Amino acid sequence: MSAELNTEKAETITVDEKLGANAPSTTTVRRVFFRSTLFQILVVGSCAFTAPGIWTAMNGLGVGGTEDPNLINAANALLYAFMTVTCFSGPWVTNLIGFRWTLAIGSLGYPLYAAGLYVNNRSGTIWVVYFGAVACGISAGFFWSVEGAIATGYPEVHKRGRYLATWFTFRDLGMLVGGAISLALNHKTGQKGQVGYSTYQAFIAIQCLGFFFALLLSNPEQVQRDDGTRIEAPRGLDWRVQAREVWQLARSKSILLLVPLFWYFGWIQAYPGTYLETYFTIRSRALGSFMSAVVMVFGTWIGGSLVDLPWTGNRKTRAITTYILVATLNSATWIWSVIIQNDFRHTKPVVDWSDQSTFGPGFGVYIFQNISLGMVENYIYWCISNLSDSPGQQIRYTSLLRGIETAAVAVGFGVQAVPTALIATASINLALWFIALPFSYYATLQVVHHFDKTKAEVL
Repeated sequence: MSAELNTEKAETITVDEKLGANAPSTTTVRRVFFRSTLFQILVVGSCAFTAPGIWTAMNGLGVGGTEDPNLINAANALLYAFMTVTCFSGPWVTNLIGFRWTLAIGSLGYPLYAAGLYVNNRSGTIWVVYFGAVACGISAGFFWSVEGAIATGYPEVHKRGRYLATWFTFRDLGMLVGGAISLALNHKTGQKGQVGYSTYQAFIAIQCLGFFFALLLSNPEQVQRDDGTRIEAPRGLDWRVQAREVWQLARSKSILLLVPLFWYFGWIQAYPGTYLETYFTIRSRALGSFMSAVVMVFGTWIGGSLVDLPWTGNRKTRAITTYILVATLNSATWIWSVIIQNDFRHTKPVVDWSDQSTFGPGFGVYIFQNISLGMVENYIYWCISNLSDSPGQQIRYTSLLRGIETAAVAVGFGVQAVPTALIATASINLALWFIALPFSYYATLQVVHHFDKTKAEVL
Protein backbone atom coordinates (compact mmCIF):
# COMPACT_ATOMS: atom_id res chain seq x y z
CA MET A 1 0.00 0.00 0.00
CA SER A 2 2.76 2.46 0.95
CA ALA A 3 4.62 1.71 -2.29
CA GLU A 4 1.48 2.54 -4.28
CA LEU A 5 1.02 5.82 -2.42
CA ASN A 6 4.62 6.77 -3.04
CA THR A 7 4.22 6.00 -6.73
CA GLU A 8 1.11 8.18 -6.96
CA LYS A 9 2.82 11.10 -5.21
CA ALA A 10 6.13 10.73 -6.99
CA GLU A 11 7.18 13.09 -9.74
CA THR A 12 10.14 12.81 -12.04
CA ILE A 13 13.27 14.87 -12.07
CA THR A 14 16.26 14.67 -14.33
CA VAL A 15 19.93 14.84 -13.61
CA ASP A 16 22.71 15.56 -16.09
CA GLU A 17 25.50 12.99 -16.03
CA LYS A 18 27.79 14.96 -18.32
CA LEU A 19 27.42 18.50 -17.01
CA GLY A 20 27.57 17.47 -13.34
CA ALA A 21 25.84 19.12 -10.41
CA ASN A 22 24.56 22.22 -12.16
CA ALA A 23 22.46 21.02 -15.07
CA PRO A 24 19.60 18.61 -15.83
CA SER A 25 19.73 15.44 -17.98
CA THR A 26 18.09 12.37 -19.29
CA THR A 27 18.37 10.07 -16.27
CA THR A 28 14.89 9.74 -14.72
CA VAL A 29 14.57 9.57 -10.92
CA ARG A 30 11.42 9.30 -8.80
CA ARG A 31 10.91 12.37 -6.65
CA VAL A 32 9.25 12.21 -3.24
CA PHE A 33 8.66 14.90 -0.63
CA PHE A 34 10.66 13.01 2.00
CA ARG A 35 13.83 13.66 -0.05
CA SER A 36 13.02 17.26 -1.07
CA THR A 37 15.08 20.22 0.11
CA LEU A 38 12.01 21.69 1.80
CA PHE A 39 11.62 18.57 3.96
CA GLN A 40 15.30 18.68 4.91
CA ILE A 41 14.93 22.32 6.00
CA LEU A 42 11.86 21.39 8.04
CA VAL A 43 13.87 18.63 9.74
CA VAL A 44 16.88 20.80 10.56
CA GLY A 45 14.46 23.55 11.60
CA SER A 46 12.68 21.17 13.99
CA CYS A 47 16.04 20.26 15.51
CA ALA A 48 16.92 23.94 15.79
CA PHE A 49 13.59 24.48 17.56
CA THR A 50 14.17 21.80 20.19
CA ALA A 51 17.89 22.32 20.78
CA PRO A 52 19.40 25.82 20.32
CA GLY A 53 15.95 27.41 20.17
CA ILE A 54 14.99 26.29 23.67
CA TRP A 55 18.55 26.93 24.90
CA THR A 56 18.28 30.52 23.65
CA ALA A 57 14.85 30.81 25.29
CA MET A 58 16.43 29.91 28.62
CA ASN A 59 19.15 32.49 28.17
CA GLY A 60 16.53 34.94 26.96
CA LEU A 61 15.11 34.81 30.48
CA GLY A 62 18.35 36.47 31.55
CA VAL A 63 21.44 34.19 31.51
CA GLY A 64 19.56 30.95 32.04
CA GLY A 65 16.81 32.34 34.25
CA THR A 66 18.94 32.08 37.39
CA GLU A 67 19.47 34.63 40.12
CA ASP A 68 23.27 34.64 39.71
CA PRO A 69 24.33 35.90 36.25
CA ASN A 70 28.04 35.33 36.94
CA LEU A 71 27.59 31.55 37.40
CA ILE A 72 25.76 31.12 34.08
CA ASN A 73 28.06 33.50 32.21
CA ALA A 74 31.02 31.40 33.40
CA ALA A 75 29.24 28.16 32.45
CA ASN A 76 28.35 29.54 29.02
CA ALA A 77 31.94 30.65 28.46
CA LEU A 78 33.04 27.08 29.25
CA LEU A 79 30.33 25.70 26.96
CA TYR A 80 31.43 27.80 24.01
CA ALA A 81 35.10 27.03 24.60
CA PHE A 82 34.42 23.30 24.14
CA MET A 83 31.99 24.08 21.35
CA THR A 84 34.68 25.96 19.42
CA VAL A 85 36.91 22.87 19.33
CA THR A 86 34.17 20.46 18.24
CA CYS A 87 32.78 22.95 15.73
CA PHE A 88 36.13 23.12 13.94
CA SER A 89 36.16 19.30 13.81
CA GLY A 90 32.81 19.20 11.97
CA PRO A 91 34.22 18.28 8.52
CA TRP A 92 36.01 15.22 9.89
CA VAL A 93 33.00 14.01 11.90
CA THR A 94 30.55 14.28 9.00
CA ASN A 95 33.11 12.60 6.76
CA LEU A 96 33.07 9.61 9.13
CA ILE A 97 29.41 9.25 10.17
CA GLY A 98 27.44 11.43 7.73
CA PHE A 99 25.23 14.48 8.14
CA ARG A 100 22.25 12.71 9.75
CA TRP A 101 24.11 11.09 12.65
CA THR A 102 26.23 14.18 13.25
CA LEU A 103 23.04 16.22 13.64
CA ALA A 104 21.46 13.60 15.92
CA ILE A 105 24.48 13.25 18.20
CA GLY A 106 24.87 17.02 18.25
CA SER A 107 21.44 17.42 19.84
CA LEU A 108 22.14 15.19 22.85
CA GLY A 109 23.91 17.71 25.06
CA TYR A 110 21.18 20.35 25.13
CA PRO A 111 18.81 18.63 27.62
CA LEU A 112 21.81 17.99 29.90
CA TYR A 113 22.44 21.72 30.05
CA ALA A 114 18.81 22.39 31.00
CA ALA A 115 18.97 19.57 33.55
CA GLY A 116 21.97 21.24 35.18
CA LEU A 117 20.03 24.49 35.54
CA TYR A 118 17.05 22.57 36.94
CA VAL A 119 19.14 20.86 39.64
CA ASN A 120 20.83 24.16 40.53
CA ASN A 121 17.42 25.82 40.76
CA ARG A 122 16.12 23.14 43.15
CA SER A 123 19.19 22.46 45.33
CA GLY A 124 21.76 25.16 44.59
CA THR A 125 24.30 22.57 43.37
CA ILE A 126 26.87 24.30 41.20
CA TRP A 127 28.93 21.50 39.64
CA VAL A 128 25.97 20.15 37.64
CA VAL A 129 25.70 23.49 35.85
CA TYR A 130 29.30 23.17 34.67
CA PHE A 131 28.85 19.49 33.77
CA GLY A 132 25.79 20.34 31.66
CA ALA A 133 27.68 23.19 30.01
CA VAL A 134 30.62 20.94 29.04
CA ALA A 135 28.33 18.16 27.73
CA CYS A 136 26.31 20.67 25.72
CA GLY A 137 29.44 22.36 24.40
CA ILE A 138 30.93 19.13 23.09
CA SER A 139 27.79 18.02 21.26
CA ALA A 140 26.59 21.48 20.19
CA GLY A 141 29.78 22.11 18.20
CA PHE A 142 28.90 19.17 15.95
CA PHE A 143 25.30 20.38 15.78
CA TRP A 144 26.25 23.94 14.79
CA SER A 145 28.67 22.93 12.05
CA VAL A 146 26.32 20.45 10.38
CA GLU A 147 23.04 22.39 10.71
CA GLY A 148 24.68 25.37 9.04
CA ALA A 149 25.99 23.21 6.19
CA ILE A 150 22.53 21.69 5.66
CA ALA A 151 20.74 25.04 5.67
CA THR A 152 23.23 26.69 3.32
CA GLY A 153 24.22 23.76 1.09
CA TYR A 154 21.04 21.73 0.57
CA PRO A 155 18.59 24.31 -0.91
CA GLU A 156 18.40 25.43 -4.53
CA VAL A 157 20.21 28.73 -5.22
CA HIS A 158 17.06 30.80 -5.77
CA LYS A 159 15.51 29.61 -2.48
CA ARG A 160 18.38 30.04 -0.06
CA GLY A 161 17.43 33.37 1.49
CA ARG A 162 13.91 32.16 2.31
CA TYR A 163 15.01 28.69 3.43
CA LEU A 164 17.58 30.28 5.74
CA ALA A 165 14.76 32.40 7.14
CA THR A 166 12.68 29.21 7.59
CA TRP A 167 15.54 27.57 9.52
CA PHE A 168 15.93 30.62 11.76
CA THR A 169 12.15 30.85 12.21
CA PHE A 170 12.06 27.34 13.69
CA ARG A 171 14.91 28.21 16.04
CA ASP A 172 13.18 31.44 17.01
CA LEU A 173 9.95 29.48 17.46
CA GLY A 174 11.80 27.59 20.19
CA MET A 175 12.49 30.93 21.84
CA LEU A 176 8.86 31.93 21.36
CA VAL A 177 7.43 28.72 22.86
CA GLY A 178 9.97 28.80 25.66
CA GLY A 179 9.19 32.42 26.36
CA ALA A 180 5.45 31.73 26.32
CA ILE A 181 5.87 28.84 28.79
CA SER A 182 7.97 30.98 31.08
CA LEU A 183 5.62 33.97 30.80
CA ALA A 184 2.63 31.77 31.69
CA LEU A 185 4.45 30.34 34.71
CA ASN A 186 6.02 33.58 35.94
CA HIS A 187 3.70 36.41 34.88
CA LYS A 188 2.78 37.24 38.50
CA THR A 189 6.38 37.45 39.66
CA GLY A 190 6.97 41.19 39.61
CA GLN A 191 10.41 41.20 41.21
CA LYS A 192 13.96 40.16 40.35
CA GLY A 193 15.26 36.65 41.07
CA GLN A 194 15.22 33.19 39.48
CA VAL A 195 12.42 31.56 37.50
CA GLY A 196 10.39 28.62 38.83
CA TYR A 197 11.80 25.08 38.46
CA SER A 198 8.72 23.93 36.50
CA THR A 199 10.00 26.11 33.65
CA TYR A 200 13.07 23.89 33.29
CA GLN A 201 11.00 20.69 33.35
CA ALA A 202 9.11 21.89 30.27
CA PHE A 203 12.36 22.85 28.54
CA ILE A 204 14.01 19.46 29.19
CA ALA A 205 11.00 17.57 27.80
CA ILE A 206 11.08 19.56 24.54
CA GLN A 207 14.86 19.28 24.09
CA CYS A 208 14.79 15.47 24.33
CA LEU A 209 12.86 15.38 21.03
CA GLY A 210 15.74 16.80 18.96
CA PHE A 211 17.58 13.48 18.59
CA PHE A 212 14.54 11.77 17.06
CA PHE A 213 13.79 14.63 14.67
CA ALA A 214 17.38 14.48 13.40
CA LEU A 215 16.99 10.84 12.34
CA LEU A 216 14.51 11.96 9.66
CA LEU A 217 17.25 13.85 7.78
CA SER A 218 18.50 12.60 4.39
CA ASN A 219 22.22 12.62 3.69
CA PRO A 220 23.29 14.92 0.78
CA GLU A 221 23.49 12.23 -1.89
CA GLN A 222 19.85 11.24 -1.19
CA VAL A 223 18.38 14.74 -1.51
CA GLN A 224 16.40 15.70 -4.62
CA ARG A 225 16.37 19.36 -5.64
CA ASP A 226 13.53 20.89 -7.65
CA ASP A 227 15.90 22.11 -10.37
CA GLY A 228 17.44 18.67 -10.88
CA THR A 229 20.93 19.60 -9.71
CA ARG A 230 22.81 17.07 -7.62
CA ILE A 231 24.27 17.68 -4.19
CA GLU A 232 27.87 16.58 -3.93
CA ALA A 233 29.37 15.82 -0.52
CA PRO A 234 31.81 12.92 -0.96
CA ARG A 235 32.62 10.87 2.15
CA GLY A 236 35.60 8.69 2.94
CA LEU A 237 38.19 11.41 2.34
CA ASP A 238 41.55 10.82 3.96
CA TRP A 239 41.90 13.02 7.06
CA ARG A 240 45.01 14.65 5.60
CA VAL A 241 43.13 15.58 2.42
CA GLN A 242 40.35 17.04 4.55
CA ALA A 243 42.88 19.00 6.61
CA ARG A 244 44.47 20.41 3.45
CA GLU A 245 41.09 21.49 2.09
CA VAL A 246 40.17 23.18 5.38
CA TRP A 247 43.54 24.95 5.61
CA GLN A 248 43.30 26.29 2.06
CA LEU A 249 39.80 27.55 2.75
CA ALA A 250 40.85 29.17 6.03
CA ARG A 251 43.35 31.34 4.14
CA SER A 252 40.92 32.30 1.38
CA LYS A 253 39.76 35.87 0.86
CA SER A 254 36.09 34.89 1.22
CA ILE A 255 36.68 33.56 4.74
CA LEU A 256 38.98 36.37 5.88
CA LEU A 257 36.50 39.07 4.86
CA LEU A 258 33.73 37.44 6.89
CA VAL A 259 35.80 36.84 10.05
CA PRO A 260 35.22 40.33 11.61
CA LEU A 261 31.45 40.02 11.09
CA PHE A 262 31.29 36.54 12.61
CA TRP A 263 33.44 37.64 15.55
CA TYR A 264 31.12 40.59 16.13
CA PHE A 265 28.05 38.36 15.86
CA GLY A 266 29.45 35.91 18.39
CA TRP A 267 30.72 38.54 20.83
CA ILE A 268 27.42 40.41 21.21
CA GLN A 269 25.36 37.33 22.17
CA ALA A 270 26.36 37.54 25.85
CA TYR A 271 25.12 41.10 26.24
CA PRO A 272 21.29 41.02 25.79
CA GLY A 273 20.66 38.27 28.36
CA THR A 274 22.96 39.88 30.92
CA TYR A 275 21.32 43.25 30.32
CA LEU A 276 17.88 41.68 30.79
CA GLU A 277 18.85 39.87 34.01
CA THR A 278 20.59 42.90 35.50
CA TYR A 279 17.68 45.34 35.28
CA PHE A 280 14.40 43.52 34.57
CA THR A 281 11.92 41.70 36.79
CA ILE A 282 11.20 38.01 36.18
CA ARG A 283 7.95 38.59 34.32
CA SER A 284 9.54 41.32 32.18
CA ARG A 285 12.39 38.94 31.35
CA ALA A 286 9.88 36.28 30.33
CA LEU A 287 8.11 38.82 28.12
CA GLY A 288 11.48 39.76 26.65
CA SER A 289 12.24 36.11 25.85
CA PHE A 290 8.86 35.77 24.11
CA MET A 291 9.02 39.04 22.15
CA SER A 292 12.65 38.60 21.10
CA ALA A 293 11.59 35.48 19.19
CA VAL A 294 8.76 37.33 17.45
CA VAL A 295 10.94 40.21 16.29
CA MET A 296 13.88 37.98 15.29
CA VAL A 297 11.53 36.06 12.98
CA PHE A 298 10.47 39.41 11.55
CA GLY A 299 14.11 40.43 11.04
CA THR A 300 15.21 37.17 9.41
CA TRP A 301 12.31 37.18 6.94
CA ILE A 302 12.95 40.78 5.93
CA GLY A 303 16.59 39.94 5.25
CA GLY A 304 15.82 36.65 3.50
CA SER A 305 13.09 38.13 1.30
CA LEU A 306 15.14 41.14 0.22
CA VAL A 307 18.00 39.03 -1.14
CA ASP A 308 15.79 36.28 -2.60
CA LEU A 309 12.64 37.78 -4.11
CA PRO A 310 13.09 39.36 -7.58
CA TRP A 311 11.89 42.87 -6.67
CA THR A 312 14.73 43.89 -8.97
CA GLY A 313 16.41 41.68 -11.52
CA ASN A 314 19.91 42.73 -10.45
CA ARG A 315 21.14 40.44 -7.66
CA LYS A 316 23.96 42.85 -6.81
CA THR A 317 21.40 45.62 -6.20
CA ARG A 318 19.38 43.34 -3.91
CA ALA A 319 22.46 42.34 -1.94
CA ILE A 320 23.83 45.87 -1.49
CA THR A 321 20.39 47.29 -0.61
CA THR A 322 19.98 44.63 2.07
CA TYR A 323 23.48 45.34 3.34
CA ILE A 324 22.72 49.07 3.63
CA LEU A 325 19.49 48.37 5.52
CA VAL A 326 21.23 45.98 7.92
CA ALA A 327 24.15 48.39 8.43
CA THR A 328 21.91 51.40 9.10
CA LEU A 329 19.55 49.64 11.51
CA ASN A 330 22.33 47.90 13.42
CA SER A 331 24.40 51.08 13.76
CA ALA A 332 21.45 53.07 15.09
CA THR A 333 20.52 50.26 17.50
CA TRP A 334 23.94 50.05 19.15
CA ILE A 335 24.29 53.81 19.42
CA TRP A 336 20.91 53.85 21.18
CA SER A 337 22.00 50.91 23.35
CA VAL A 338 25.07 52.79 24.59
CA ILE A 339 22.90 55.81 25.44
CA ILE A 340 20.36 53.70 27.40
CA GLN A 341 23.10 51.72 29.12
CA ASN A 342 24.88 54.89 30.19
CA ASP A 343 21.62 56.15 31.74
CA PHE A 344 20.88 52.85 33.51
CA ARG A 345 24.34 52.60 35.06
CA HIS A 346 23.59 55.81 36.97
CA THR A 347 19.91 55.26 37.81
CA LYS A 348 20.13 51.45 38.38
CA PRO A 349 16.38 50.88 37.82
CA VAL A 350 14.35 47.72 38.48
CA VAL A 351 12.48 47.59 35.17
CA ASP A 352 8.95 46.20 35.15
CA TRP A 353 6.09 46.74 32.71
CA SER A 354 4.13 48.47 35.49
CA ASP A 355 6.50 51.47 35.20
CA GLN A 356 6.49 52.69 31.60
CA SER A 357 9.00 55.50 32.24
CA THR A 358 11.85 52.97 32.41
CA PHE A 359 10.22 49.97 30.71
CA GLY A 360 9.51 51.78 27.41
CA PRO A 361 13.06 52.79 26.46
CA GLY A 362 14.74 49.87 28.25
CA PHE A 363 12.56 47.21 26.61
CA GLY A 364 12.42 49.03 23.27
CA VAL A 365 16.18 48.99 22.78
CA TYR A 366 16.24 45.27 23.68
CA ILE A 367 13.65 44.60 20.98
CA PHE A 368 15.66 46.47 18.36
CA GLN A 369 18.80 44.58 19.37
CA ASN A 370 17.00 41.35 18.50
CA ILE A 371 15.60 42.66 15.20
CA SER A 372 19.11 43.70 14.18
CA LEU A 373 20.51 40.37 15.38
CA GLY A 374 18.03 38.46 13.21
CA MET A 375 18.83 40.51 10.11
CA VAL A 376 22.60 40.23 10.59
CA GLU A 377 22.38 36.47 11.14
CA ASN A 378 20.32 35.84 8.02
CA TYR A 379 22.60 38.04 5.94
CA ILE A 380 25.90 36.43 6.95
CA TYR A 381 24.56 32.93 6.30
CA TRP A 382 23.18 34.04 2.96
CA CYS A 383 26.71 35.17 2.15
CA ILE A 384 28.09 31.73 3.07
CA SER A 385 25.37 29.89 1.14
CA ASN A 386 26.42 31.54 -2.12
CA LEU A 387 30.13 30.77 -1.77
CA SER A 388 29.62 27.10 -2.66
CA ASP A 389 26.86 24.83 -3.94
CA SER A 390 28.16 21.71 -2.18
CA PRO A 391 27.36 20.69 1.42
CA GLY A 392 30.78 19.00 1.45
CA GLN A 393 32.36 22.43 1.00
CA GLN A 394 29.68 24.17 3.08
CA ILE A 395 30.55 22.02 6.11
CA ARG A 396 34.06 23.49 5.90
CA TYR A 397 32.76 27.05 5.55
CA THR A 398 30.30 26.72 8.42
CA SER A 399 32.73 24.85 10.67
CA LEU A 400 35.38 27.54 10.23
CA LEU A 401 33.10 30.55 10.55
CA ARG A 402 30.86 29.14 13.26
CA GLY A 403 34.00 28.05 15.09
CA ILE A 404 35.12 31.68 15.02
CA GLU A 405 31.66 32.74 16.15
CA THR A 406 31.67 30.30 19.10
CA ALA A 407 35.15 31.44 20.12
CA ALA A 408 33.84 35.02 20.20
CA VAL A 409 30.80 33.93 22.23
CA ALA A 410 33.09 32.18 24.71
CA VAL A 411 35.16 35.33 25.11
CA GLY A 412 32.00 37.44 25.41
CA PHE A 413 30.50 35.30 28.17
CA GLY A 414 33.89 35.06 29.88
CA VAL A 415 34.20 38.84 29.96
CA GLN A 416 30.69 39.19 31.38
CA ALA A 417 31.46 36.57 34.03
CA VAL A 418 34.34 38.66 35.47
CA PRO A 419 31.97 40.69 35.78
CA THR A 420 32.43 43.63 33.42
CA ALA A 421 30.44 46.88 33.47
CA LEU A 422 27.68 46.68 30.87
CA ILE A 423 28.49 50.15 29.57
CA ALA A 424 31.93 48.83 28.60
CA THR A 425 30.41 45.78 26.88
CA ALA A 426 27.86 47.88 24.98
CA SER A 427 30.61 50.25 23.82
CA ILE A 428 32.75 47.33 22.61
CA ASN A 429 29.70 45.95 20.76
CA LEU A 430 29.39 49.25 18.90
CA ALA A 431 33.11 49.42 18.14
CA LEU A 432 33.25 45.83 16.80
CA TRP A 433 30.28 46.53 14.56
CA PHE A 434 31.93 49.56 12.96
CA ILE A 435 35.15 47.57 12.48
CA ALA A 436 33.22 44.79 10.72
CA LEU A 437 31.26 47.13 8.40
CA PRO A 438 33.85 47.71 5.63
CA PHE A 439 34.91 44.05 5.60
CA SER A 440 31.32 42.88 5.28
CA TYR A 441 30.72 45.27 2.37
CA TYR A 442 33.59 43.78 0.37
CA ALA A 443 32.46 40.30 1.38
CA THR A 444 29.07 41.16 -0.12
CA LEU A 445 30.65 42.19 -3.42
CA GLN A 446 32.72 39.01 -3.52
CA VAL A 447 29.69 36.80 -2.91
CA VAL A 448 27.75 38.47 -5.73
CA HIS A 449 30.76 38.12 -8.03
CA HIS A 450 31.00 34.42 -7.19
CA PHE A 451 27.28 33.95 -7.92
CA ASP A 452 27.54 35.75 -11.27
CA LYS A 453 30.63 33.72 -12.19
CA THR A 454 28.88 30.42 -11.40
CA LYS A 455 25.82 31.46 -13.39
CA ALA A 456 27.98 32.38 -16.39
CA GLU A 457 29.73 28.98 -16.28
CA VAL A 458 26.39 27.15 -16.30
CA LEU A 459 25.09 29.22 -19.23
